[in-house]
Amino acid sequence: MQNDTIPTIKRIAFIGNYLPRRCGIATFTTDLCQAVASEHPHAQCIALPVNDIEEGYPYPPSVRFEIAEKEIESYRRAADFLNLNDVDMVSLQHEYGIFGGWAGSHILALLRKLRMPVVTTLHTVLREPTAAQRRVLDEVADLSDRLVVMSERGREFLQEIYGIPAGKIDLIPHGIPDVPFVDPSYYKDQFDVEGKTVLLSFGLLSPNKGYENVISALPDILDKHPDVVYMILGATHPNVHRRDGEVYRRSLQWLAKEENVEQHVLFYNRFVDQSELNEFIGAADLYITPYRDVKQIMGDVEPGDEVSVTIRRDDERMNEQLITIENPDDPDRAFIGVLLGLTFLFLFGKYFKLWLRAFVTRARISPFALVFMSLRKVNPTQVVDAKITAVQAGLTGISTGAIEAHYLAGGNVQRVVRAMIAANRALIDLDWDTAAAIDLAGRDVLDAVRTSVDPKVI
Repeated sequence: MQNDTIPTIKRIAFIGNYLPRRCGIATFTTDLCQAVASEHPHAQCIALPVNDIEEGYPYPPSVRFEIAEKEIESYRRAADFLNLNDVDMVSLQHEYGIFGGWAGSHILALLRKLRMPVVTTLHTVLREPTAAQRRVLDEVADLSDRLVVMSERGREFLQEIYGIPAGKIDLIPHGIPDVPFVDPSYYKDQFDVEGKTVLLSFGLLSPNKGYENVISALPDILDKHPDVVYMILGATHPNVHRRDGEVYRRSLQWLAKEENVEQHVLFYNRFVDQSELNEFIGAADLYITPYRDVKQIMGDVEPGDEVSVTIRRDDERMNEQLITIENPDDPDRAFIGVLLGLTFLFLFGKYFKLWLRAFVTRARISPFALVFMSLRKVNPTQVVDAKITAVQAGLTGISTGAIEAHYLAGGNVQRVVRAMIAANRALIDLDWDTAAAIDLAGRDVLDAVRTSVDPKVI
């Protein structure tokens, strides 16, 4: 196809909340708009935020139209604005709670009038929606050209529950900041928790988050891990604060005092920017998302009948691991989840240097894989060494699982890897399965490759 036949996108509109409004959707929409504008400087990126207060917010110049959350005519006027200004594409951030109407149905009035393609990012996908929620999402999906989810579970829900064809869904994992490696002790010292095991939850405080379950579980956790502290970061949600003030936060503080764990629960009552949030995450050993609604996908978090305990250690870019426990609305389950997380940290501590070697050499072996190798009586060092050798030689297609399986079968993983490197350099077509089979048959696979290159005279 010739380049002149490809339509040029000159103007993109982003609909959702927008900074300086304080909420996660506002941060996401702002980051997305700025990232697209930076990556495609030829395109004009404008924003249409939804206002939850009459006076609005002091938005930046990129905001060209403000939607009044409760007024359905405001949504229709926004559609007219987009059509009249020749916007080429709309990026909609969908979350039921940010739009007016029953189950956020006012947004449908806008979508029905648009004359350009719409790409909708779904921030919440419910496994058991109400009739109104189902009707709204069904129509949002029908009026959108593409749907974006941030987790595999979200894609499964859309296909299996909502009947949306796979070809209409794109999975784009939630991004994370690219930050340098820093020893966690540096960040812990900033928050006066040096030498502690830090549990972290962050986000705008509201009763649906379930922080009380973790606080109630702390006495049992501290019996086994007395060095644990639980950091709760975030201002009270503006809507909750306007309605109830700081009642929920005070109830959590009261609960911590009643459970005699107030010295182990640290509240940071503020909304932080990305750089400060990175510092809190840098100090954390476990990240806990104790959502009470277990039937939803929220952003990149997949609760689905579980307490989600995200294990992170020493580097933001490490793959996140989830320990899942049924029935999150139960302190005993929260205790089990956190205890499993702490146990994992102890086991992973044994293999941290090994994981770090794999990470810096781009061998990409997850910490869970190392722990489970030891449980399966596999020598993690041999597997890691073999994977690093292969990756450094440019053989990136050899999976960790294949190396581990060959080890369990009694094979010589290092010799097979060296044989494949030799074959690759000699332009000999040799795949892993064939090389492993030769090795398990009792033949010297490396010698077989060398013989192919330089046949021996018998």
